[in-house]
Amino acid sequence: MANGLDDVVAADTVLSDVDGAGGHLTIRGHSLAELAGRWRYAQVVRLLFDGFFDDLPGDAELEKAIGKARVEVFDRVKPLLPQLAPLDIYSGMRAGMAVLPDGDGLADALRLIAAPAVLTPALLRLGRGETPVAPDEKTDHAGDMLRMLTGAASPALAKALDSYLVTVCDHGLNASTFATRVVASTQAGLTSAILAGLGALKGPLHGGAPGPVIEMLDAIESSGDATAWLRNEIAHGERIMGFGHRIYRVRDPRADALKAVVRQLGSRNEASSKEMGSRLAFAETVEQAALEVLRIAKPQRSIQTNVEFYTALLLEAVGFPKEAFSNVFAAGRVAGWIAHAREQQATGRLIRPQSRYVGPVPDLVA
Repeated sequence: MANGLDDVVAADTVLSDVDGAGGHLTIRGHSLAELAGRWRYAQVVRLLFDGFFDDLPGDAELEKAIGKARVEVFDRVKPLLPQLAPLDIYSGMRAGMAVLPDGDGLADALRLIAAPAVLTPALLRLGRGETPVAPDEKTDHAGDMLRMLTGAASPALAKALDSYLVTVCDHGLNASTFATRVVASTQAGLTSAILAGLGALKGPLHGGAPGPVIEMLDAIESSGDATAWLRNEIAHGERIMGFGHRIYRVRDPRADALKAVVRQLGSRNEASSKEMGSRLAFAETVEQAALEVLRIAKPQRSIQTNVEFYTALLLEAVGFPKEAFSNVFAAGRVAGWIAHAREQQATGRLIRPQSRYVGPVPDLVA
């Protein structure tokens, strides 16, 4: 068995299916193309939660309940914010979420949905010497997250962020989702399970690449020669950020979904939109150069654009600094984590694989 558990089936799930060969992502019977840019995040939360909570309301009522949960979480964590602010933005969010009740009900789940959207803007504002902005329960989830960050949110930016949250809501049995299911299998509460997922997501091999994509684009722009810069990175054994995926052997469908959102932002008749359009055009040039350089340098592998490349552009466009990109990813993925935790809890089965000992053996005394 491979150390990375490649091709090992560790769970039966109704939640999502990743077709790495065909480049398709299915979420509860819907293709990503059906959901991204068309469904609101609250609708997708309901889709993922359906069957796992007895008291799940309809779409409109669930949106209101998530809004009330944001207010509740803000009131709960507000006294702790001065202690969380000195931490890095991701650790501060995780520490803030650790104080939430560790139950298994819908109210517990909605607090966990609300928490990244509340804590991330609050901690960013404190880091800038600004006062945190309280949630508005009547505003949609993505729009309120941006409002808490900047004091206002344009409908276009709110829609773009909402599309992002939908796009990253679930993605098979990745490292953070597996960690979540392992903890949930012990019958620990949802907060414990989600904290495990957050721990896994912090690692650079899973959730840490969107920020470095921005650094890469800036470095290439300064160099003036994308192809030469990329060749030099590969020659020195460096990874090209935003390219390659453990499962996909073709283009990541999430990359195309997010690229379409960024393109919409860049097409508006505003100064900021024109700047976004220019940034997108440059990124597309870099993308094509990277794909060609990777094709020549690694002909035995099919390395394609992944979700992180256009994640970086989208989150930069809506106003988040690169150090908060993993936080915003968690704000979307938390819905999938919760659904997986509930699905695993329902099996009543502890995840307990075996290991093969390959160390020294003691001498046997006759």
